[in-house]
Amino acid sequence: MSTISHVTVVGSGTMGNGIAHTFALYGFNVSLNDIKQDFIDRGLNSIKSNLDRQVKKGTLTEKQKSETLGRIRTTTDLEECCKQADIVIEAVTEDERVKKELFRTLDKLTKPEAILASNTSSIPITELAAVTTRPEKVIGMHFMNPVPVMKLVEIIRGFATSDETFAAVKTLTERLEKVPAEVNDFPGFVSNRLLLPML
Repeated sequence: MSTISHVTVVGSGTMGNGIAHTFALYGFNVSLNDIKQDFIDRGLNSIKSNLDRQVKKGTLTEKQKSETLGRIRTTTDLEECCKQADIVIEAVTEDERVKKELFRTLDKLTKPEAILASNTSSIPITELAAVTTRPEKVIGMHFMNPVPVMKLVEIIRGFATSDETFAAVKTLTERLEKVPAEVNDFPGFVSNRLLLPML
């Protein structure tokens, strides 16, 4: 697959806006999508606040903040924001039925070579992949909260995820200066399985 440059993030909540913020900060063109404009506005306000915090800490300049925001486009039109996407990362509600329906739709709206990724922390990637015509291009990309700060990203291969897809997402993660951790497609993945016994 050619180099990933355009990222679509579906879901503008805490995880979604954090993912959009991070990709835009590292030079990617980002489309941030949600079902209501109110949700998008809230997500964009969170991104602005978090960028302001980085400027105050001295880790970002005003110019970098402005450039980051300039790379984020928002829309409630899922079809329109999927057309140019090299990868779509969904960060919607942790409901298997909702995610499966979304993956069916993304499969139809995106170009055939696009990767479809999920930020899920509990739903098997193999099951999400099974509702698409491209299971080899479906993968888990589980970011930690807060996304702009936390370095670990779990990369979860489904049963049919190709080596090419895994390699592309691993490289993408490293471009964000994050640490990729390959995990098996098992409910809870690494972070939750470590956390639950501690709790």
